[in-house]
Amino acid sequence: MVSRCDSIQDQILEVTVVEGSRLKDTEWFSRQDPHVFVKYGGTEFRTRTCTDGGRNPVFRDKFKFKLFDGLREIEISVFNSNTFTSNDFIGSGKVYLEEVLTSGYQECFCQLTNNRKSAGEIRLILRYPNASLPEAKPPPPQPAPVPAPPCPIPAFYQAPPPQYHPPHPPYQYQPQYPPAYQNTYPPPPSSAYPPPGPFSTYPPPSPSPYFAPYSPYNGCYPPHPPYY
Repeated sequence: MVSRCDSIQDQILEVTVVEGSRLKDTEWFSRQDPHVFVKYGGTEFRTRTCTDGGRNPVFRDKFKFKLFDGLREIEISVFNSNTFTSNDFIGSGKVYLEEVLTSGYQECFCQLTNNRKSAGEIRLILRYPNASLPEAKPPPPQPAPVPAPPCPIPAFYQAPPPQYHPPHPPYQYQPQYPPAYQNTYPPPPSSAYPPPGPFSTYPPPSPSPYFAPYSPYNGCYPPHPPYY
């Protein structure tokens, strides 16, 4: 935390004027054109005029101030811009810098007053890069972990000894069906009649006078007809 004894001399403070909200309306027939003055010591900056901003203007203007010891607040003043007459005063307020000087960042709403009456508010974002943040305390020492008891180691697994199996005898074929059918009946009796002769008719036919009976080839061609 920044104390009154900590020096902020020549340090940089960044101020961003974001927007206004519910500002006092100083116009009767048209929308007002607000602008903001930000003052620190003898240094003062002016935002752009938000034309027709009315009661809720938007600015988003950024300024940088060089700080010095003994002054830890900024002043905000808001006016309505006029073309032919002097500007109309809307309201003013102050923002204290203790929070931004401690943490380095502050987002706040500056409450405006006019003749001790509320005149709206201005949203600001403050940044102070050289904030002296409190040193992080080391974590308390943790007790030493208690070692867990060793787990019992199971005995080494041993497979049972192999069992002896005698070899199988060689396979022998055994027929499962009865033997083929055998005829046990006696053979049929032979015929009592003599076998038929070379000729099926009786008496045998006489030889033809036009054809000679077959005889072996005698070496001459055509063969001579037999002589009778």
